[in-house]
Amino acid sequence: MDLNYSDEELAFREEVRDFLGSNLPASLAAKVKGGKRLVKEDMDTWHAILNRQGWLAESWPVEYGGTGWNAVQRQIFEDECCAAGAPRTVPFGLKMLAPVLIKYGSEEQKRHYLPRILDGTDWWCQGYSEPGAGSDLASLKTRAVRDGDHYVVNGQKTWTTLGQYANRIFCLVRTANEGKPQEGISFLLIDMDTPGITVRPIILLEGTHEVNEVFFDDVRVPVANLVGEENRGWTYAKYLLTHERTNIANVGANKVSLAHLKTIGRQQKVRGRPLIEDPLFAARLAEIEMDLDAMATTNLRLLSSPDSAANAGPMSSMLKIKGTEIRQALNDLTRRALGPYAMPFVSEALDAGYNQAPIGPDYAAPVAQEYFNNRKISIYGGSNEIQRGIISKMMGL
Repeated sequence: MDLNYSDEELAFREEVRDFLGSNLPASLAAKVKGGKRLVKEDMDTWHAILNRQGWLAESWPVEYGGTGWNAVQRQIFEDECCAAGAPRTVPFGLKMLAPVLIKYGSEEQKRHYLPRILDGTDWWCQGYSEPGAGSDLASLKTRAVRDGDHYVVNGQKTWTTLGQYANRIFCLVRTANEGKPQEGISFLLIDMDTPGITVRPIILLEGTHEVNEVFFDDVRVPVANLVGEENRGWTYAKYLLTHERTNIANVGANKVSLAHLKTIGRQQKVRGRPLIEDPLFAARLAEIEMDLDAMATTNLRLLSSPDSAANAGPMSSMLKIKGTEIRQALNDLTRRALGPYAMPFVSEALDAGYNQAPIGPDYAAPVAQEYFNNRKISIYGGSNEIQRGIISKMMGL
């Protein structure tokens, strides 16, 4: 594998940089780089800009509106977007549901839902986790009972990210109790405006409304909204999770965080010298950078491999583990680099328009929030302990 960019790839990078320089709103980039909270309008704005350019669905097949980019181009695009301060696109429709529909959905479902994901008509959220069924997803209790041309759904989902904005939710539901728990699960597409659905916010420690509880009380869902076959949902769920876990690796954002940490290391002083010259800090920084370089190469190997589908399970689990560990290590070392300035947390300082004097350097404001919020990333998408079990099983260990 040649790790040097070709002339064509270098030209593509310049094209992406030119596009970002001309089309990414400066106010939006400033919010992202400053660690400010994004609102729905921010995410919708960037979604629409990318869609107009034809660069929104970079990993979809061209026939469905994708870019046709290869793995290196997709990685270059992610790296440059992160470096410029572009917000991440909301993944639930684009990078999680869409691959499932393209592979397992009916032609009618593809024709109906894929264009609506692209133009922003549908904002999807994910209905997987339940109380008592997080990493042990096969123990889910939400039930769908067939009643003529509909399923009647009852149950609860939790930790539903950005569900307060969604008008659609893709759900795993139990449609049978016979055999192994995994054998009785189906994959349903549900309109959030259907009577019987209640969304309740879960406010996080730092005051953010990011996740929700979703309750289903005799919700009637057309049978036509079943993806694939009844009781085969576990197969589709696993396929979706390989895409989610690769996305969680978040190579581009980790590279930006590493560069930011180096900047902090050059600015913070220890005994009159830049922190980055401290041997212990420099060693920790070097270890993270080596891990990140190795993960970025592994990510490209997976995306560019002709048999990537066969290797996606264990490889995506590996990327999920390393990506989240690297992100948490960056958060931890950033917190240590700032010392006491990383401790104060003023929730309002993360809202746009806040103009009070910062406590310490202006880049210290989001550090505590990022550190505590990112403790969850080694749990969601299947905990890292579960991922190690998947790798062991797939490798015959």
